[in-house]
Amino acid sequence: MKPTDIIRDYLTTSELTWDEPTPGSFSVELPGERKLTTACSLAVRDHSVVINAFVARCPDENHGDVHRWLLERNARLPGVAFAVDRAGDIYLVGRIPLAAVSHEHVDQLLGAILTTADSAFNTILELGFATSIRREWEWRLARGESTRNLAAFEHLRPR
Repeated sequence: MKPTDIIRDYLTTSELTWDEPTPGSFSVELPGERKLTTACSLAVRDHSVVINAFVARCPDENHGDVHRWLLERNARLPGVAFAVDRAGDIYLVGRIPLAAVSHEHVDQLLGAILTTADSAFNTILELGFATSIRREWEWRLARGESTRNLAAFEHLRPR
């Protein structure tokens, strides 16, 4: 079975939302808890399957601290790594050699993407967007708006 067929078969039997906009190029939505959805692409290339997943936009502040944290995490990640694009947006990237493509390997890689994006999301937000989060707290509290989605950042709530 060809790598494209293996990926298509895996996604068809999964409970994931996915699409194949062009043959061999897949878009997948991974549901999370902290990061509600992680958008992922899998592209079958000449020698490997390349996976990219958007994690967060370019931090507003503390770029050095955010990048250091990402690099320190890279040493412990299974089969994926954090990367930054030209705009400074944060991604997770990985590759599978074509000869290694299997249901199990695709599942492991998507699992690593989901687990990593979900577990890292709040830390990235806190390191890179603390000022914005504090302003959001102030704005919502001043207007009596819901702060439910800020619960993970209660420690940044103005006193």
